[in-house]
Amino acid sequence: MAKQKFPVTQATRLLKQHKVDFTPHLYNYEDKGGTAVSSRELGVDERSVIKTLVMEDERHQPLIVLMHGDCQVSTKELARIIGCKSVSPCEAQAADKHSGYQVGGTSPFGTRKALPVYMEETILELPTIYINGGKRGFLVGIDPSEVMRLLDVTLVKVGI
Repeated sequence: MAKQKFPVTQATRLLKQHKVDFTPHLYNYEDKGGTAVSSRELGVDERSVIKTLVMEDERHQPLIVLMHGDCQVSTKELARIIGCKSVSPCEAQAADKHSGYQVGGTSPFGTRKALPVYMEETILELPTIYINGGKRGFLVGIDPSEVMRLLDVTLVKVGI
């Protein structure tokens, strides 16, 4: 049986560089399918598939929010917590520019420039999370504590 070849991305390079144990998972990406598709394809609970959302404040300063696949982000609550007037999702082109990844394949690891990262605090309660590996149709399974170790994360409670 031939060994399956997995993509090498900025995210996987960073994970390997920092000696993070991860499992690579390829799936058939569907445009606008989101975490419902990836969780179904991988056979895991949608709550354990973590969305990497590129957002911006009212001054167009970018930030990343990590959220459970089965939840939405209360942008009002996030804005209140981080002390700005408003937070909203970036347009796809701006998100691609800020992160260096294509929307649908955005990883919080190995972004083009360091962005503030806000993570829903309950993600840490999961034994394993599945987060984008830097390419559409490619997730990596890791211990959520590794996100805390590798990124300058602010824990928040903004899931709805």
